[in-house]
Formats: sequence, structure tokens, C-alpha cells
Amino acid sequence: MTPKSHRPLTREQMAWRAAQDLPEGAYVNLGIGIPTLAASFVPPGREVIFHSENGILGMGPKPEPGKEDLYMVDAGKNLTTLVPGGCFVHHADAFLMIRGGHLDVSLLGAFEVSEKGDLANWTTEDPAFPPGIGGAMDLAVGAKEIRIIMEHTSKTGEPRILTHCTYPLTAAGCVKRIYTNLAVIDVTPHGLVVIEMIPGMTLEKLQMLTEPKLQLAPNWKALAPPEAPEARAA
Repeated sequence: MTPKSHRPLTREQMAWRAAQDLPEGAYVNLGIGIPTLAASFVPPGREVIFHSENGILGMGPKPEPGKEDLYMVDAGKNLTTLVPGGCFVHHADAFLMIRGGHLDVSLLGAFEVSEKGDLANWTTEDPAFPPGIGGAMDLAVGAKEIRIIMEHTSKTGEPRILTHCTYPLTAAGCVKRIYTNLAVIDVTPHGLVVIEMIPGMTLEKLQMLTEPKLQLAPNWKALAPPEAPEARAA
């Protein structure tokens, strides 16, 4: 068993950590995959208005068992909820919100991110896995800030934070922050800066799993979310 001090974050813990940074009153799009979990972990008392590109403004957390509505789904086809005051909009209007620059943050998944903040998240060019363009390209240029949630390495242990992306780009230089199961990393004009790492991780160990050079923030902190983050009720 992996020692607790070196245990990578779970999907829920990664989503919890990203949710803690969402500011009061922000309009936030959640991408397919781990990002959709973030709607369940907003700190109590903080209002964040979640947007889903299939036509929801005011998306809530994952429904409680027994309270599911089969007609309420997010962009990833997961069952979701609607907060009081939330609304449904036409699919085209959901994209007008994106393209009109009305979203403060978009949390997206990724296959690769470069040291310059280039994003690759729509295709791996594998014929067995059809590409999924979706709204990622619109979000990458329409949202005011792009933040990524992804596993630090591939299933085979290869770095996913690279000097240059190997997959076709979704957009260039758009990513500002990366949340992984090992660390939180800011993309800055001076390079990649590690602001948090899981307990037991060192910059040297993290560097071995990351292609471009990393810098450690002087005020870096331990990345230690709750063992089982508590979901926020709708």
C-alpha cells in the first residue's frame, strides 16, 4: 500500500482543491471528467455560478441518492442538479456566454499542457479513440482564465506536463494554473512555479515526473485536502 504521506490525490480531492480557489460570485464552466466534480466542493457560504455548455447556468452539485432527476445532466452526461435561481438556456446561448467573454474561469481536463501554457485536450490522434472537440476551443479563448485538472503522468508514467505538447493544440498559451494528483503549479512568464505538493513529495521527485524545469515558490505549502472531501448540498 502507498504510504499516506506519498499517496496521490483522488479525483474527488483534486476537484476539492480546485474548488477552493474559485472566487465569490465567479461564473465558472466545468469541463468533462474530473472538473465536473468541483461543483460539489465549493466552500460553504461561497456563491459560485456554474455553467455547463449543454445549456445550464446555475448548475449544482452531484444529486443525493434517491433525488436524481434523469432529465438533469451536465455536458459529460452525468446527473446533476440546479441551484435555486438557476436556469436552462438554449445550447447556442450557452456558447454565446462563452464566446462573449462572460465566464471568469473554466476548469478543464487535459491530455497535455506545455510549460508555456499550451493546451492539448481534444485528441490523441489514436484511431481507436475518436476526438472530442466539444466546446474546449471556444472556452480556451473565451473564458478569462483557464485552469486544468489532470493526472500528473500518463497511465504508463510518462510526463503530461511537457516542454512542448506532442498532441494537436486546443489553444496556445491559455493555461494559468494546473491541479494534478501530486501538486498545484502556476504557469508564469518566468516558467512553471510549484505552489503546493503532496506531503512527502520533493521538488526533485516531482521534477523527475515533469519534463520542463520546475521552480519552487518561496511560500509553497503542503497539498493536503481532507481524506474524504464533504460534498456541498444544493
